[in-house]
Amino acid sequence: PRQDSSASSQPIEAQPPLRVTTVPQGGATPGEPGSQEQLFTLSRNVNQVIVPVMVKDDSGRLVSGLFPRDFSVFEDGKKVTLNFFTSDPSALSAAIVFDTGMPDVAVQKVIQTLPALEGAFSQFDEVSIYTFSSSFSKVQDFATVGRQLEATLNRLKNVTGRNNGPPVTGGPLGPQGPMVNGRPIQGGPAVVITPAKESHVLNDAVLAAALDLAKRERTRRKVIFVISDGREFRSNASYRDTLRVLLSNNVLLYGVSVENSAIPVYNKLERLHLPRYGYSNILPKYANATGGEIITGFSRDAIESTYAKALGDARNQYTLGYVTRATPSSAYRQIEVVVARPDVKVTSKDGYYPAAAK
Repeated sequence: PRQDSSASSQPIEAQPPLRVTTVPQGGATPGEPGSQEQLFTLSRNVNQVIVPVMVKDDSGRLVSGLFPRDFSVFEDGKKVTLNFFTSDPSALSAAIVFDTGMPDVAVQKVIQTLPALEGAFSQFDEVSIYTFSSSFSKVQDFATVGRQLEATLNRLKNVTGRNNGPPVTGGPLGPQGPMVNGRPIQGGPAVVITPAKESHVLNDAVLAAALDLAKRERTRRKVIFVISDGREFRSNASYRDTLRVLLSNNVLLYGVSVENSAIPVYNKLERLHLPRYGYSNILPKYANATGGEIITGFSRDAIESTYAKALGDARNQYTLGYVTRATPSSAYRQIEVVVARPDVKVTSKDGYYPAAAK
């Protein structure tokens, strides 16, 4: 959810003392001791909720220098008391999901930007790579930035997308009806060709990446980085089931929208969901629910610039934590984060599914 003003309410219950770690912007590295070790210890408590939060000003720049007192967190409308806070940058466990089912012109444009994508990661990050179209595949398991990642990205240069343009189903170049001596029979039955609609299993690819991220170290920020036009059709996994895995494992989804979804008019129209036709752009739903972000890039230069921006935003979020009540139910709980600063945009996950009490 996104808010720009503070609010107050009654806390759910008394909470453990607040643990605070703050550093100047860029003043810490993921290898430094302190908050990351604290986060690992806290995350072992099944009742501990971790909430990454991104705060930007009205010009889109990250807002640094905030303290715990600047944040108010509400769970299902009730204010909670923070017991963890850090502004340290986080090492990333990032899963790159590359849509090879886009038109080939878009796929080739993305391939030309892959060196810039590699350069957006730091030596502390680990990266896995998946591709998808009518099916999905893991191209590389998690590895640190280096020769292995470079070799994998080089192999992707041979990938091609789908043929450009719609299939020809009518007219003089399309299928014809019954003919005699090269002439169509008058009154013959019209030939109607309905091209098969190919599957585009974005949900399945995202779910596979999320399940792999669930096994990575808890101290890392877990991110799925989707490069796609956002089309989803005929996945085995539903949006709801995939989202549950994302939220249960604190995974953020960032999307680089390319092709038509990068054009503002198309970007609004393509978010429609038509029954039996899937989603024409499902990425905004995932990003809004997980606390990620969608960044558009139509040209090669624009796509390259989005890589560093998206990964920098993911790395430099505030991390808040609180203890929630334990109940037998694992029903969805909604989260709202409010920042006591004017004219800021706050981005966090919309909620989570708690582990049921035993």
